[in-house]
Amino acid sequence: MSQQAHTAQTATAPSADMTATDRPLATGAEILIRSLEAEGVEYVFGHPGGAVIAIYDEMHRLQPSFEHILVRHEQGGTHAAEGYAKATGKVGTVLVTSGPGATNCVTGIADAYMDSIPLVVFTGQVPTHLIGNDAFQECDTIGVTRSITKHSFLVRDVTELAATVKKAYHLARTGRPGPVVVDLPKDVIAARAPFHYPENVQIRGYSVIGRGNVDQVRKAADMIAASKKPLFYVGGGTIISGGAEKLTALAHKTSIPVTTTLHGLGSFPETDPLSVGMLGMHGTWYANMAVQNTDLLIAVGARFDDRVTGKIEAWAPHARIIHIDIDPACISKNIPVDCPILGDVSMVLDQLEELVQPADRSDWLGQIAAWREECPLIFERDGALRPQQVVQALRGKTNGEAVVVTDVGQNQMWGAQFFSYVHPRSHITSGGLGTMGFSLPAAMGAAFGMRTIGRDVISINGDGGVLMNIQELGVAAAHKLPLKVVILNNNFLGMVRQWQELFHEERYSHTNLEPTNPDFVKLAEAFGCVGLQCTDPADVDSTLDAAWEITDRPVVMDFRVITEEKVFPMVPAGAATDNMITAQFSPEDCA
Repeated sequence: MSQQAHTAQTATAPSADMTATDRPLATGAEILIRSLEAEGVEYVFGHPGGAVIAIYDEMHRLQPSFEHILVRHEQGGTHAAEGYAKATGKVGTVLVTSGPGATNCVTGIADAYMDSIPLVVFTGQVPTHLIGNDAFQECDTIGVTRSITKHSFLVRDVTELAATVKKAYHLARTGRPGPVVVDLPKDVIAARAPFHYPENVQIRGYSVIGRGNVDQVRKAADMIAASKKPLFYVGGGTIISGGAEKLTALAHKTSIPVTTTLHGLGSFPETDPLSVGMLGMHGTWYANMAVQNTDLLIAVGARFDDRVTGKIEAWAPHARIIHIDIDPACISKNIPVDCPILGDVSMVLDQLEELVQPADRSDWLGQIAAWREECPLIFERDGALRPQQVVQALRGKTNGEAVVVTDVGQNQMWGAQFFSYVHPRSHITSGGLGTMGFSLPAAMGAAFGMRTIGRDVISINGDGGVLMNIQELGVAAAHKLPLKVVILNNNFLGMVRQWQELFHEERYSHTNLEPTNPDFVKLAEAFGCVGLQCTDPADVDSTLDAAWEITDRPVVMDFRVITEEKVFPMVPAGAATDNMITAQFSPEDCA
């Protein structure tokens, strides 16, 4: 089985010691619970139903060491597990029933697959003898999720259950992480077998990649030494591997500037002089100009997606390319590379650091500084409440130490552009799938993960996306999570409106949300939260101060920002990344 296999399998037969007659028999439900405890699971985000009722019954009886979080919708639960996984680096766990319980998880599973988030999703299933008979709440969960999982299991024998759980967590967290589905027929949950949780796991055809090829790493070091205008292009794989500090050390040693993807935010401190911010469709002008003029692009844990490259034929036209990644399927998939290095990013950075030497890059860094001065990240200050001001105020309030979870759309880009991230795992978002409704439940999951650490967790939303999973607000309130929920409310589907204005002659087709938007303050209060509203830019800081005084429940802040504000810079779809639309006002307007 390959690292990114998508084929369901029945787990291998148990070892001899698992069937020893001297062990007491346990139900499949108890075996599952004991396996989760053995795996060190802290939280299970779930919702009961008929196919998994025996598991919930055993949970009540056994009082396991993990905490079960009863979510209000399975999609919200899956996003919560994603947020927990992204914030902590641990595997998120989901438990749902068969049929609609499983299908409600599909969006979250697909989201996790696109963004390499380690999840194990346990789904109930009808009894094995009814599979294929269109039984009540039956769904071919394996078939439905085949293309959006790293791997999937249908457990047909209770004696295989514990070993299957061990394999699922191993697959989810190792290599390029991803979601794993374990489908549990009702009769398997009820059957009995001795419980034994294996200490080790071996999966035929699956191996975890470590260090990079020595010759390729040496070639990369030579290319860096020969380069006059090198640039690090850093993605989320750097954070996943635990390589952020090593990347920072390598950049400092070589004086090479760093640009990051949306998921790479936090892998390199954006307050560092070598940082050129985010690249791509809504990246900085100076980052995209650096890409278009570099002679050596060093891609670290990134996959050259379309939001980064724009028009592929015109992207990085003068650059030779080094690509460090753990997934062989990503190498030269979108952009041909000159020096591929297959390996764990953290390990490869260690290897590379030993071989490179300091160099004078003052001319190249001076050119980037000139581009930064020519077109900085700015926004107009004309007395109107603008979303960028809110994001900057959030950073000031938290000194950049919060975990920020953004939704999808304009709010996502403003959150990426104006917060200035300095730590790995401090920025969480839905990148590959672009799932509206992600932020609130994912922030809830992150808040559970940060409970003992005490870091602030902020959920940044648009007024469109926040309503897609607003039901989880009640769950956050029930658990007294001090979540700060920010709504940048422009009464529109803002990003779609922006495209309609710029490219569709201002035909605002079905993007006006004002007729259906609720009173968010009253809605927050109905869920047991605190609701605040801000309409004046002079009141932004005092609104945040009031929110941060609340520590025993979520606070929802409704910032009524102007409708017309757009995200700039912007690369139009299909254009080259140096063909950017920049702010339609002068720097003097931003004083």
